[in-house]
Amino acid sequence: MARRLTLTGNDAGAEAMRQIDPDVVATFPITPQTELMHKFAEFAADGDVKAELVLVESEHSAMSATVGAAAAGARAMTATSANGLALMWEIVYIAASYRLPIVMPVINRALSGPINIHCDHSDTMGCRDSGWIQLYSENAQEVYDNILQAVRIAEHPDVLLPVMVTFDGFIISHTAEVLEGLEDAEVRKWVGTYESKYSILNTDNPMTFGPLDLQDYYFEHKRQQVEGMRAAPEVIRQIGREYGELSGRSYDLLEKYELDDAELVVVALGSTCGTAKSVVDDMRAEGTKVGLLKIRSLRPFVEEDIVASLKNARAVGVLDRSISFGAPGGPVHKEIKAALYGSGVETAIVDYIYGLGGRDMSTEHIRSVFGELERVASEGTPDDNIRFVGLREGK
Repeated sequence: MARRLTLTGNDAGAEAMRQIDPDVVATFPITPQTELMHKFAEFAADGDVKAELVLVESEHSAMSATVGAAAAGARAMTATSANGLALMWEIVYIAASYRLPIVMPVINRALSGPINIHCDHSDTMGCRDSGWIQLYSENAQEVYDNILQAVRIAEHPDVLLPVMVTFDGFIISHTAEVLEGLEDAEVRKWVGTYESKYSILNTDNPMTFGPLDLQDYYFEHKRQQVEGMRAAPEVIRQIGREYGELSGRSYDLLEKYELDDAELVVVALGSTCGTAKSVVDDMRAEGTKVGLLKIRSLRPFVEEDIVASLKNARAVGVLDRSISFGAPGGPVHKEIKAALYGSGVETAIVDYIYGLGGRDMSTEHIRSVFGELERVASEGTPDDNIRFVGLREGK
C-alpha cells in the first residue's frame, strides 16, 4: 500500500534505510550527505530502528567499520559525498574485493579544489572501476526505490557486490518532492532477513579476509569479481520487475524516453534527465523527433542495450557532469563511444560537459544541444567534438 510523502532526497534515503533497518550503520558527516545520516541518527535515538549506529572519526573509518561489520555477516550500510568518498578510496576497493554486499548512498558533489559543495559527478565517476555497482537516481522517488532494490541486488548470491546509490547534491538531496513510500511491513518482507553465507565469525567454516595475495592467486580473485558484475544485469532487471509488482514502479538498467523514432538523442544520468524529459516533450509537440536515453546503471554498463537504443539516431549528444582530464571526452562519452565502436552504428556523437560545481543545466541549454545535434546530423561529427555547456564566453 502506497503512502504519499513529502521528503527531500536525503530524507527519502533515510526513510528507505529506516524501513530496511540494517544491522550496522557507520556514519560520518559531510555536506550534502549530512542530513541523511542526521535523520537516520534521529530514527536510532527514537528507537525506530534496531540498527547499531557507529559514529566514527572519518569517512575512511566509516567504510572500514562497514567492511568489518559486513565481513562478520551483518547487513551494513553507510553514506558519503565527494571528498568523503575520496578519503574512503582504499577501503572502497577492499569492500568490492571481499564481495561484501554493502549499500551506500553517495550524494554527488564536486571534488576540491577549489572547494565546492555543490553537484557534479566527479566523485562517483572516479569510482566507476572500483568493482561497485552504481545506480544513478533522477529524483527523490528513485532515491527511495533504488536504495530498497540495492539491498536485494547486493545480497543476491550470483552478485555479492557492494552498491552505490547516487543522487545529485542539493538538487535532489535538499529539495522536497512528493513521493510514494511503502508500508514498513511490505518493505521488510520484500528485503527479507540477511543471512550471510560467508562470515569471519563462523568458526564451523573458517574464512580468511584480507590475506597477502601475490601473483600466484591475485589474478584469479580479480577474475571472480568479473563474474559477479556479469551476473548483475539480469539480477537488476529481475529485482526491478519484482519491485514493480510490489510498488507499481518497475525499473531496468536504462530508461528509453521517446526513443522509438528519435533522430536526435541525448544520453544523461541523474537529475538532468528530468529537465531533458521536459524539453523532449516540448520539442515533440513542435514536431521534432528527439529522445532521451537515461542511464540508471553505469556499472554494470549494458553495452548491447545501449547500442540497440542508439542505432537509429542521426546524432547523439552525451551529457557529462564531470571531466576526464587529458582524455578525449568525459567518462560517459567515452563509454558510449566504446560501445558503438565496431557495432556497425555510424551515428555522430558529441560530448557536452555541463553543470560542474552545481552550475544549472537549463531547458534552454538542452534545447541548444538538440539544435546543434541537428547541424551535426547534417554536416557530420566536428573535429572538436567536446562542448562546454553554460560556460562563460572566452573561458
